[in-house]
Amino acid sequence: MALMQLGTKSEAFHREGHSWLCTSGLPSDVTIEVGEMSFHLHKFPLLSKSGLLEKLIEEFCSGDRSVCVLKLDDIPGGAKSFELVIKFCYGVKIELTALNVVGLRCAAEYLHMTDDYGEGNLITQTEAFLNDVFSDWADAIKALETCQQVLPYAQDLHVVSRCIDSLAMKACADPNLFNWRASECNNTQKISIWNGISTATKPKSTGDDWWFGDVSSLSFPLYKLFIFALESRSMKPEKIAASLMCYANRYIPLMNRQSSFSSGTNYANPGASISSLSEADQRALLEEIVGLLPNKREVTSTHLLLKLLRAAMVLHASPSCKENLEKRVGAQLDEASLVDLLIPNMGYVDTLYDIDCVHRILDHFMSVNLHSSHCIIEEGQPLSGSGSLTPMTMVAALMDGYLAEVAPDVNLKPLKFETLASVIPDYARPNDDGIYHAIDIYLKAHPWMTDCEKEQLCRLMDCQKLSLDASSHAAQNERLPLRVIVQVLFFEQLRLRTSISSWFFVDNVESSRNPSGNLGLPKIDGSRQMVPVQDRVKGDGGMKERVSELEKECFSMKEALQKIVITKKSWKTFAKRLVSKQKSQLCNPKESKRCSLKEQAFSGNGKQNHNNAQVVH
Repeated sequence: MALMQLGTKSEAFHREGHSWLCTSGLPSDVTIEVGEMSFHLHKFPLLSKSGLLEKLIEEFCSGDRSVCVLKLDDIPGGAKSFELVIKFCYGVKIELTALNVVGLRCAAEYLHMTDDYGEGNLITQTEAFLNDVFSDWADAIKALETCQQVLPYAQDLHVVSRCIDSLAMKACADPNLFNWRASECNNTQKISIWNGISTATKPKSTGDDWWFGDVSSLSFPLYKLFIFALESRSMKPEKIAASLMCYANRYIPLMNRQSSFSSGTNYANPGASISSLSEADQRALLEEIVGLLPNKREVTSTHLLLKLLRAAMVLHASPSCKENLEKRVGAQLDEASLVDLLIPNMGYVDTLYDIDCVHRILDHFMSVNLHSSHCIIEEGQPLSGSGSLTPMTMVAALMDGYLAEVAPDVNLKPLKFETLASVIPDYARPNDDGIYHAIDIYLKAHPWMTDCEKEQLCRLMDCQKLSLDASSHAAQNERLPLRVIVQVLFFEQLRLRTSISSWFFVDNVESSRNPSGNLGLPKIDGSRQMVPVQDRVKGDGGMKERVSELEKECFSMKEALQKIVITKKSWKTFAKRLVSKQKSQLCNPKESKRCSLKEQAFSGNGKQNHNNAQVVH
């Protein structure tokens, strides 16, 4: 820490209660009151150093009053600064430090202690020492903190601006090139050389955030001026945003807490500073910080923006502040995590989470990314290699996960669930497994829904875009409407037939191209490699095994459908009619006999045709 000593005399004052008395033995002829303190002094030392005191004493002595009593209640720095001033006037030893130089400089200016009243007066001495203070990072921080006590005077003397410019210049430069931080100077390591001699090594190199913690100790008006100085020096917006978030974490405790509905408790991050600010002050500070954030995408992480938004909800920040944060999150929603989107509901709505807020964020994201909506191809798949659709696909998966998390809320209305899910376009989902999972959870948590409401909800998913596992689960899901189950089985069977047909079609084409019985496969150079018949038979065997597996899966789906259908009343009526029809056939033996003869004839013709086909082959 920088230090300057002034004066040569030993201590010449002592304190008695609220009074300072001179020990020289001479009677006091002037009393100066500063607040509750009284200083019993002599005129001559004061007249030789201060223009203001000279003027006041002359005006006072022009009257008939014998005892000179002056009041200086508005002197910058109060009684502490004036104590140093009178010691300087008497030539008593004093020490100038970064903690008292600003107040002493303002007091010297207030008392007009210029060189006109003596060479090397207090203004000159304090100005020279301030230049030393500004050259050191730690001393400049301490001096700037003391400016808050005498802010109007320090601003008029440009002490604040000079100190902030000095700090901004150091923050924008490489910290490893200069010895600016006191913490770095003290953070040395000792190593032992071979002969036992210990020596201090060079301090560890610091990162770009080395100054965040130091400036966060400043009051917000001074910190705001420091941020403006960084912007004027073209500091990277990422560093400015990171410093703002560090400041918010220090003074807004909600930034360091994570809510847990499962346990009903709040957790604070270890080591986080808890602010003593009131809720109103925290709300005002949060709104100021949001206004200072750089207007550039991805400068602040989505995680931190959502923490700010959650704190804004709890502190009931202004609508403009919350709208600003929602737009910032929406612009980079593809970088958000599911946990951060689970914002507790602070309004009068019954839902557990603030779904309306997430809906607004999603709407803003869609408005920003609407230009990519034309990049679709058949079956709703995004174009391969289209980088513009990657954020849309990520947000679709994120929203499907969010819907699955909020679906168990019994107070969540079907309309709100459908409205949020329908914002995502169909082409943004490569498959609909995620939305199916969310719908299944919602149906399980809301068993009182009617079939009409269930069918309306299931329209959010496309049965053709379900994976094999999801289709198998849906085919046996008793919570789904019957029509949806039939659609799932239909498209699964259609997919099976298409796959089998494509395999046989490729097989026939390759056979026609290679009459010799060898399978031609393309080489790297464009020619074709002939595969023997034995290898081809092995490939056909693998294909047959796959076909057999698919047939078994289809058969199991049909059995599951029959189990579900048999519980429906409509199918019970159909079964009764079928039984009655069989009874009528039994009652008419002629018709039943004629039918049996027809079946035998048909089966016989089938066998004969089959034998003929074998002979022809």
